Amino acid sequence: MNNTLYIVGVGPGDPDLLTFKAHNALNDCTVIATPKGSRKGTSTALSIIQQAVKLEGKTILELHFPMKKVRMGEKPDKEVEKGWQDAADTVLANLDAGNDVAFPTLGDPAIYSTGYYLHQTIIEIRPDVRVVFIPGISALSSCSAATSIPICLGDDRLAVIPATFSSDKLRETLLSFDTIVLMKVHKVINELKELLADLDLLDNAVLVEKTGMKEEKIYSDLSKLTEPVHYFSTIIVRKHLL
Repeated sequence: MNNTLYIVGVGPGDPDLLTFKAHNALNDCTVIATPKGSRKGTSTALSIIQQAVKLEGKTILELHFPMKKVRMGEKPDKEVEKGWQDAADTVLANLDAGNDVAFPTLGDPAIYSTGYYLHQTIIEIRPDVRVVFIPGISALSSCSAATSIPICLGDDRLAVIPATFSSDKLRETLLSFDTIVLMKVHKVINELKELLADLDLLDNAVLVEKTGMKEEKIYSDLSKLTEPVHYFSTIIVRKHLL
């Protein structure tokens, strides 16, 4: 088998942020395998690429990846593991059928992406499979551009952390680093606001909702944020304001 799986970063939402390399891979592959978090839902990655790439004549496979916590060093939830296995089996079947397969993933594959779970599962089954990663514009880079806030300058220390994990880890990280990017904030936004206020960092925080999309919103005063925020929301906390 000489066919290739391309794990493609498609950026945060704006199809204009697709790289030339990503566009070429998506255009050339005959099979597009897209992740989605809900069986009945749609693929956000697919909604991005269909605005930039002609999909007529391609096989579109929507793969279900259950949205549950994954902790490094611990065995994943059985439903999560089965999702990875089913996705790997589907991709391998299409590679064996003589097709190159593109797996578009939001942002950059290196940052909290399902792409690496798929990669690891496939390699464990078939170590000879050729997998190519194509980087994309990350959500944190897009948030920085939208707000004109640098992620790090000079000797700044940067931390990127999911906000849904231990509050003790969040507190420690917020105290220890100069810039902190908080991902997956939508379910814990009220707790985050309380923690940031307690650490006197509320004025240093900005939230970007649906960055890179038409519905993008920027909240520079989190104390006035009373409504729920979308799943695609990120907070930048920068201690050294320019």
